Amino acid sequence: MLKLTKSMYSYTLIIPAAVIYTVFFLIPTFMSFFFSLTRWNLVDWEFIGLDNYIMFFREPALFNSIKNTLIYAVITCGLKVIFGLLIAVFLCSKLKTKGFLRNAVFFPTLVSTIAVGITFSVLMHPSNGLINQALAFVGISGPDWLGDPKLALLSVAFVDVWKGVGFATVIFIAGIMSIPTHYYEALEVDGGNKLNAFWHITLPLSRPAINAVIILALIGGLRTFDLIWTMTRGGPGFSSDLLASVIYKQYQGGFYGLATAGNVIQFIVVALIAFPLYKFLNRKEVDI
Repeated sequence: MLKLTKSMYSYTLIIPAAVIYTVFFLIPTFMSFFFSLTRWNLVDWEFIGLDNYIMFFREPALFNSIKNTLIYAVITCGLKVIFGLLIAVFLCSKLKTKGFLRNAVFFPTLVSTIAVGITFSVLMHPSNGLINQALAFVGISGPDWLGDPKLALLSVAFVDVWKGVGFATVIFIAGIMSIPTHYYEALEVDGGNKLNAFWHITLPLSRPAINAVIILALIGGLRTFDLIWTMTRGGPGFSSDLLASVIYKQYQGGFYGLATAGNVIQFIVVALIAFPLYKFLNRKEVDI
């Protein structure tokens, strides 16, 4: 009777979450797969098979947007891992103001992405922007950050890193603080310095946190839309178009079935990259 009661109690906790997950994730996901095979609008639909997928792969800007998406994801993921880890190591040291600094680093994560995009669009204005004015003050002619096809994607990527590095830092801080202090004490007794402690203790034993940040940052980069749309709308031309912005433009044009097929393809691409990478990164973790 006691076992039955415990089992029923467990189900009372699981069922509400399962219902919410089914209603807001599973059902919309399966509906997306279905409607990607149709020509639909808000009131009617017509089954057309794989025509949407064929049309989507014929999209002129598709392969450029996939290339941009991969570049964007790799750059933002790599910089978040590097800067997040270095900042976390610094903020785990014996600083009197580390509490304030941790809050300051995490603060951009709390700001709306749209607000960040609008703010940096103003700051990166080629003539009136504060960034180029500051560069001009020291005798450097600043570029058109968002108007130059060679710089637009990278400029948005750096803004993304500025906004997201705080979240990565928090994960790294949690990972570093979970490392037993006796490892550092033993290294200190053996005459090791701070660089030795980083390379031989902090870095290997922070691997679970590093893996988590890589997966989350890469998925975020592959799916990003709001920041790129706010700052460049995929321009100039198609130089900063990502897969998500191409899909959104199809929605804007009223090609709902085509755009839904694009969303399915994006879901598959992210899954094909994220799941094997997750398996690879977690094949053997360091035990503490």
